[in-house]
Amino acid sequence: MDRYLLEIGAQALRKAALNEESKSYILSNPALFQLFKKAANRYIGGETLNETIHKVRTLNNQKVSIEFMGESTRTAAEANDSAREFIRICQQIRLQELDATVSLDLSHIGLAVSKELCLDNLNAICEEAAKSKIEVIISAEGTERTDDVIDTYKKGIRNYDYLAITLQAYLHRTREDFAEIIEEKGRIRMVKGAFETAEGLSMPRGEKLDEIYLNYVDQLLARQHKCAIATHDQKIQSAAKLLVQQYQPSKDFYEFESLFGICNDQLFQLKEEGYQTKLYFVYGKEWYLYLCNRIAEYPMNIFQALNDVVS
Repeated sequence: MDRYLLEIGAQALRKAALNEESKSYILSNPALFQLFKKAANRYIGGETLNETIHKVRTLNNQKVSIEFMGESTRTAAEANDSAREFIRICQQIRLQELDATVSLDLSHIGLAVSKELCLDNLNAICEEAAKSKIEVIISAEGTERTDDVIDTYKKGIRNYDYLAITLQAYLHRTREDFAEIIEEKGRIRMVKGAFETAEGLSMPRGEKLDEIYLNYVDQLLARQHKCAIATHDQKIQSAAKLLVQQYQPSKDFYEFESLFGICNDQLFQLKEEGYQTKLYFVYGKEWYLYLCNRIAEYPMNIFQALNDVVS
């Protein structure tokens, strides 16, 4: 019964994350913005890149990925502004000599406006990143955009060797997508998947999904293909460690990844044990969807969020 209630809560939070009206209301209301931001602060680097870099500097040379939060920009002007911010991230990584990558949603840089605009902005970001061989990682989005995301990645990887893509293990279609994308040279970042989907498109969390996720990781490591094992599931991390020991990939070819604010002690322990690790930071004011999805992944965190709000 407790597990059932937690899953109901998780589904509600995922739906809330996609509710544009609620998001706009909270982000435009100063009192609510400040109230809910107290809960978001646990999971974000800050509202600005400088705040995030300050947090990164306290982590004793931990490799990180940095993302300027946002999605579904509806005008070319907004998309171009976002692209310029990602270019600034690349510049700061280079100037401050950070061990860092850049992550982004394609819909943040124009995919919801036009595929051509998005690809132009992605190419501009990759051109700046190329000056220091900074990896640029395309994040996963809703299933209505999966085809466009993959198509844009396949075009982008032709011009930039350090472009990476995220695949969601819970989608039934990922089996075919994976077989195609593993033939490309870019890193594949594997996640379980957190978005609400239409019935029949994805599988629920559980042992079957864990098995499928680990099978993807096994294939990547066996082929010495660059990969990111992006999960907070300690059982999966332990199984993936055995696969790393079995295949002994080059240090540049794999990394365990966690989101800032979630189970970070586990990631730091992996680093202590000698495994390659990366901590994922986001920053900006568009934290509503991000906060909902983080709590949805671990619904018991709603109590932590309530404590953060009132403290």
